[in-house]
Amino acid sequence: QVQLVESGGGLVQPGGSLRLSCATSRSIFAVYTMGWYRQVPGKQRDLVATITTLGRTNYADSVKGRFTISRDNAKNTVYLQMSGLKPEDTAVYYCNAKLSFDNNWGQGTQVTVSS
Repeated sequence: QVQLVESGGGLVQPGGSLRLSCATSRSIFAVYTMGWYRQVPGKQRDLVATITTLGRTNYADSVKGRFTISRDNAKNTVYLQMSGLKPEDTAVYYCNAKLSFDNNWGQGTQVTVSS
C-alpha cells in the first residue's frame, strides 16, 4: 500500500504563501508521477500540478505563475509552493502518486485563504 504523508496546510491571508509537502517511500518516488489536486465540498477533485520522475511539470491554468511544484529526490518528497494565494484557492489539497492505473491519494490537508 502506497503511503503519502502530507503536511503544510493552514490559514493564510490573501496574497500570502504556503508550502505543502508530501513524503513517500523511495520505491514509489523513483517511478511514480507525483502531483497535487484540490477539492472543495460538492465539487470534483481537480488537478493543481504534477511532476514526473524526470521533472516535467504540468499546471492548472488557474495556478500558473503562482504555484510551483518540485521534488526532492534525496528526501522522497514533493512540494507545492503556493504564492499569491486567493480566496478561491481554499480547498482540501491532496497529494497523488500515479503510475499507469495505480492511483494513490494522501489524506488531504486543508488550505484556507481568508482575511
